[in-house]
Amino acid sequence: MEDDYDGEFRYDREPVGALQGLAPERVVYIGSISKSLSPALRLGWMVLPEHLLAPVLAAKGEREAWASVADQLTLADFIDSAHYDRHIRRMRQRYRARRDRLVATLSARAPHIAPTGIAAGLHMVLHLPPGTERSVVEAAAWQSIALNGLADFRHPAAVMPAHDGLVIGYATPPEHAYGPALEALCRILPSVPAES
Repeated sequence: MEDDYDGEFRYDREPVGALQGLAPERVVYIGSISKSLSPALRLGWMVLPEHLLAPVLAAKGEREAWASVADQLTLADFIDSAHYDRHIRRMRQRYRARRDRLVATLSARAPHIAPTGIAAGLHMVLHLPPGTERSVVEAAAWQSIALNGLADFRHPAAVMPAHDGLVIGYATPPEHAYGPALEALCRILPSVPAES
């Protein structure tokens, strides 16, 4: 199984080629338009090796109960007309500019907070000093900033040491609200450096 999770939004290097293209009869390639268009559309795809097509259709069925036929046909036309490719290029530029602005703001206002996971996608992780995650998440809620702490993504039975941090999405705020959101974020970040 190959999930093209961040394929559309890679910023600092060329996209990695799909493994499916090297072994089309051995790899199931999956993806969705959740990031590129909207998760509300609930549209995704699977590129299946031919020998898996019949068993997958038998297990899944030929009709998708959650995705409208009109949405599927509209997406197909959007792709066929090359509008989808133009949309992706425009959004990649927009999200890269937002990511760069967030990284620059953190560098200037909170240089002790290390962002990671910035090469692709629509989120980054900010590493926080130990014991500060919960208070920062609570302060964010008071500032009307929607973010998650790393604890929200940690399995309860995880044995690796827990690190404090935030998962910051930079795609959602409207353009007029992005600057004020960055200012509010910087106000709530701890002022002491994280331990290495």
